[in-house]
Parts: sequence; structure tokens; C-alpha cells
Amino acid sequence: MTELKNTERELHLFRLRLSVAGGVVFILFACLLARFIWLQVYKHNDYVAQAEDNRISIVPVVPNRGLILDRNGVVLARNYSAYTLEITPSKINGDLETLIDELATLVDIQPRDRKRFKKLQEESRNLASSPIRVRLSDEEVARFSAQRYRFPGVEIQARLFRQYPLGAVASHVIGYIGRINQRDAKEIDGSDDATNYRGTEHIGKEGLEKNYEEQLHGKTGYEEVEVSAGGRPIRTLSRTAATPGDNLILSIDIELQKVVEQAFGDRRGALIAIEPSTGDILAYVSMPTFDPNLFVEGIDQQNWDALNNSPDFPLLNRPLSGSYPPGSTYKPFMALAALELGKRRATDAISDPGFFIFGNHRFRDDKEGGHGMVDMYKSIVQSCDTYYYLLANDLGVDAIHDFMKPFGFGQKTGIDLRFERTGVLPSTAWKAAAYRKPEQKKWYAGETISIGIGQGYNSFTPLQLAQATSILANNGVVMKPHLVKVIENGATRQRTLTVPKESYRIPLKQEYIDIIKNAWVGVAKEGTSARIFANAGYVSAGKTGTAQVIAIKKNEKYDASKISDRHHDHALYTAFAPADKPRIALALIVENGGFGAASAAPIAKQAMDFYLLGKRPDIKAPAKPILEPIDEHGH
Repeated sequence: MTELKNTERELHLFRLRLSVAGGVVFILFACLLARFIWLQVYKHNDYVAQAEDNRISIVPVVPNRGLILDRNGVVLARNYSAYTLEITPSKINGDLETLIDELATLVDIQPRDRKRFKKLQEESRNLASSPIRVRLSDEEVARFSAQRYRFPGVEIQARLFRQYPLGAVASHVIGYIGRINQRDAKEIDGSDDATNYRGTEHIGKEGLEKNYEEQLHGKTGYEEVEVSAGGRPIRTLSRTAATPGDNLILSIDIELQKVVEQAFGDRRGALIAIEPSTGDILAYVSMPTFDPNLFVEGIDQQNWDALNNSPDFPLLNRPLSGSYPPGSTYKPFMALAALELGKRRATDAISDPGFFIFGNHRFRDDKEGGHGMVDMYKSIVQSCDTYYYLLANDLGVDAIHDFMKPFGFGQKTGIDLRFERTGVLPSTAWKAAAYRKPEQKKWYAGETISIGIGQGYNSFTPLQLAQATSILANNGVVMKPHLVKVIENGATRQRTLTVPKESYRIPLKQEYIDIIKNAWVGVAKEGTSARIFANAGYVSAGKTGTAQVIAIKKNEKYDASKISDRHHDHALYTAFAPADKPRIALALIVENGGFGAASAAPIAKQAMDFYLLGKRPDIKAPAKPILEPIDEHGH
């Protein structure tokens, strides 16, 4: 009996263990089934997406950058396709320099290419490839392709390149693009448009390329590409096309631009020509200029040093950032202020002894012995300083400031370029804010005198001077000056005007405007620029000016032969034509050019001859200063 009981007990325990084991197995299978259901039913879509992500790669399709054209359809910035040899350093196993040496046996790689590649790597925003050579020939592409297996991490890529076909012409207007560096990448990543720059390697750096980057860039598309386990593309599954960037149609007449740049020759300076009725900038010249093509793929050190260290500052955008005293070109506006504010009538005359004494200071007129009896017309035509010394004293600096401000003096014009300089339109409030010491903050009555002849604290950009001239030519109607006239949609070709209407009007009496315009015409007929505009074929209105670069000691007379060329006075000229219905208004400065009639007026004449009459100057003989002795008053 004992043995039987033991057998039954063991059998019971065995069945119990078997039941527990079966239960455990059942629970485990239940868990597996539940997990299977969870993965296959509830998480099906997630894992399908992940599988697809491993199989499908989203490749950005970079849009074609918009074109830049002049007002007549001449292409100023375009795109073209070429091959580049690119290295991805993260995929290189050995020494990078050794690799480049080996590549140089197949493809021509110059020292400047190595320096540029190194610079691009330092500025690179990620681990993307950088070009060691651009614009490969077909022969070079073939040579490398045959040996490609030797160079993992090196690829030939077909790229779109930006080109500026006219080279240095209008470079300060167009600007240039360049490769995206770390600073650019940080700005892009922090913007709302970051996804639109996936795959983009270049961005506008200067000029209109920078200011209209959003319009020129376009909208990035994408491709869904099936890839192998090794990451190689197998086939394209779908494609969303990129939207090309908008085209910019400028107000610039590029042929006029060429004429003016040739007229300057090797001299430094600036010219702005505006169509008064629209605000269209017809020519925007800053001399010297530079070739923007140098910057597209990264400028080499030699060219950068030549541009950056030049004493002529070719990278300085003079119309926008240069600030100069306006000299006697300010006088017509002073005369208009006198009429509008009731301080002078056109017929009122003064006796000019050749100087004006204020307190203990003697303010000299450029004509020794004076101009005799001088009314308003004669004061402008012969550019009598004494007349405007008296007038400035009678008006006061604050009244001058308030009258000049609506003309844009000392104000940003709002032109479609960045980094516009404000300039200085002096007033008592301006001086109090500009200086720290109490004695410097005070405005002294004697400081007003020089304001009247465009000297003293006055400092304006050539763009501001051109705008003021255009406003007066347009009878006080203010049109915002602009370089882009029309934006053309890259996809639909729909065109939109950038400045469709006037900004505001200055309330001026037409009879006073006509008085000033008549005197301005007198300058070109019988005054300081009469010899330049004799038999011009049209009636122009103009005003010469001279701006001091260095102060002349008391009781000393300016003598250009005794100072260095860089300290010679600046030459200015403002003009519009035809005088009765102006189609062009301009302002220009020739740095260290001396008197305006000698250096600046001939350039203005060539510009207006071409624009109004279609006359081209002899390219081999750009405008030169008049050689015989002449001063601002025609003597």
C-alpha cells in the first residue's frame, strides 16, 4: 500500500508540474500572439513607414535661380550647367592631401584650387562635399570616370553655376552669390524658410542677389527615390518639381551704364541717373568696380587681397555708402528754400565784395574781388558763395534742415539695396545728439554760414543728391528710387511693378520751381558748365560743385599743386534734361577730381548724350578733365 500511495503522489505531482508548464507555455504563446497582433495590427502603419524610409530616400530638387535682366532684356545674371569634381572628407579613409595629389594626375588642380577648397571646408556648414575643381572639361571628366574606383568619397557632379556675363559692369548693383557658410546656415536654420533651402549650396551675398534672395531662390521640390541596402538609387518613385525663382527686370539701362563707366576711366567716383517721373534708376555707377564672378565659388586669396587692400576701395558701394559734402550743388535748394520761406525774392540783389564777415571770421568767396551785384539767378549761374553765406545766416540751421528733409537729404531713400547710409543733415537737435561733451553739443551761429554753400557738417550720399535733383525736376513729386522695376513670376511669367505710384508730394509753388529751374538751365547755357554743353542738341539744367577733402588754413587759398592727389577737392555735378520735360536726372562725384566743371560735367554730358540722343562716345577716349585753367565759377 505504501508503494502505491507513493506512485499516486508522484503521478499527481507530475500532472501538476505538467499543468504549470503548460500554463506557462500558453501564457508565453499568448504574449507572443498579443505582441504579434500589436506589431501587425496596431503598429502596422508605423513600421511600414520605417521600412519605406529605409527603402525610399527623399532627395531635394534645387530650383533654378531667377535671372536678372536690364530694362531692355539684356541678361545680367544667368545660370549654366557644368561638371565639378567634389570631395566628401567624411568618406575619405587616408590622407586628404595625398588624395588631392593623386587627383592632380588626372585633373588640373592649381594651388589656388587647393586654397579655395581648404577655405570652403573651414566654412562648410555640414559634412557635405566641396568642389576641388569646377567647370571640368569633357576630357577631364572622361579621365576621372575611368579611374573613379580608386577614389572613394570623390564624385563628379553636374551643377548649375551662376554667371555674370558682363563681368565688372554694374557689379555694385547686381552683387553676387556665394557658397553657404556656417553663419549663413545658422541664419537659414533659424528662419521660417529653412526647409526651402535643403540641398541649396549658394545664397545671395551682396547687391540685388542678396536683397531679393527670397524671390530669386524659388521653391525647392523633391524626389522619392528607391535605394538599395547600400544606399545607391535604384529608381525614382515620384517627383514634385521645383518652382524656379522669379526674374528681376531692372530699371537700369545697361548700355548707359557702360557709357558712364567708360567715361570715368580709371578715376574714382559715383553717378546715379534717375527717370524723374517713375523713380527708375537708369544708371548706378560706383567706380572702381570688380568682377562678381570671382566670388561665386569662393574667391582666391590673391584676388581677395588685391580687392580688399586696394587704396581705391573697389568693394565700396559709393552711391549707397559714400558720404560727401554736396558743395555748390546745394545752392539751388537753398535758393528755393529762400523763396518758399519768404526770405528772398528772385530779384533781390546783394553787393558781393568777395567775402562775408561774421564775428571775427572772414568767409571768402572763390572769386577774388567778388561778383558785384548778385541776384538769385546770378548767384546760381556764377555760384556766388557770399550770397549763400548771407542767406544761410538769415534762414538758420533748423529752418534749412526742415526744408531740406522732404527732398531726402540726410534720409534713407529706401532703395532696394541693403546698408544704405543715412548721411548728415545738420540741425541743433542733431548736434546735441551726436556729441558727448556739453561744449560740443551747442550749435554756434558761425557754423550755419558754411551750411549755405554745402560745406560744414553737410554730408550726403550721391544717391540722396540724385534723388533731390529728380524731385525738383519732377516739380516736387517724390518717386521712390528703385533698381528693380518689375518682378516676373518664374512659373506664370506674371509681372508686378515694384513702385506703382508716387510716395508723396512736397507742397512747392510752381513759379518758384520755375525760377530755380531757369537758373539751373543758365548754368549750362552761360555759367560754369556752358563750354561743356555748348551745341548739346538738347536743353539741360545743371549745377557744378566742389567739395573740400581737407580744411584750408585761415587766410590761405586752395592750391592743388601743393597737396597730394588724394587730398584734391571732389568734383560734383547735378543735372536734368530736357529742361522742360525731364527724362533723366543725375548726380555724380569724381573723387579728388577738382572743380565740377572740369571733371564731372563732361561725364554727365556723355551720359545724357547717349540716353537722349543715342550718341556713343569714343571708347578709346573717355571723358577727361578740361586742361585749361578753370574754377567753379568759370574763370
